[in-house]
Amino acid sequence: MSVIAVAGGTGVIGRMVVEAARSAGHDVVVIARSAGVDLMTGAGLDDALRGVQVVIDVANVTTMSRKKAVGFFGAMTERLLAAEQRAGVGHHVVLSIIGIDRVDYGYYEGKRRQEELVTAGPVPWTILRAAQFHEFAGQMLDRLPGPVTPMPRMLSQPVAAKEVAEELVRLAAGEPRGFAPEIAGPERLDVTDMARDVIRARHQRRVILPLRIPGAVGKAMREGGLLPTGEATVGRIRFADWLGASRAV
Repeated sequence: MSVIAVAGGTGVIGRMVVEAARSAGHDVVVIARSAGVDLMTGAGLDDALRGVQVVIDVANVTTMSRKKAVGFFGAMTERLLAAEQRAGVGHHVVLSIIGIDRVDYGYYEGKRRQEELVTAGPVPWTILRAAQFHEFAGQMLDRLPGPVTPMPRMLSQPVAAKEVAEELVRLAAGEPRGFAPEIAGPERLDVTDMARDVIRARHQRRVILPLRIPGAVGKAMREGGLLPTGEATVGRIRFADWLGASRAV
């Protein structure tokens, strides 16, 4: 078994990765500010990576700003890869998003910058592109409170974050693979319909206003730019089943 560091190990997906890694018998180091490690300044990073064999990077920033996304993922990834090289880490696994090379959205440019740095970097790597998590619609609702909520028309193949976490750990335990097969859920859904289902599950009185984003970005989102292509890993958990069993709606 390996010593695995999880960058962003206290976030939604990060906590699941930590749990999956420990369940698989790995020793886990959590990299987060609450654990005394700052990925943006590098404080505590060298100490945290001492003896680590694999890093799983699921660190994230909540922004729609192209500048902020590129700044965060660029600076964070550069520092993390440099620290891994100093520590002799042999495998860097990063979570990315399906379709970021087909949809020219600000946040996705940050993820593209991250991928560029990883693929050109000094540490052997694996990149797993995933579809939107089942939590995605609820997170958007939380960011846009109010009785009427505009929600972009977006075709997705949502996947359970737990299944993504398990796949990241499985990949981390193997040899670096470059771009791994994408991972998505078993069904295609529009995010506006997912949001309505979340509202019903929460017993809220809110109206979803479908928002048709103009231009090439909106067209790509509506017409499958965020869907997997080619070989893909397909999860088992359907959105409705996850919603019925979830306490996080």
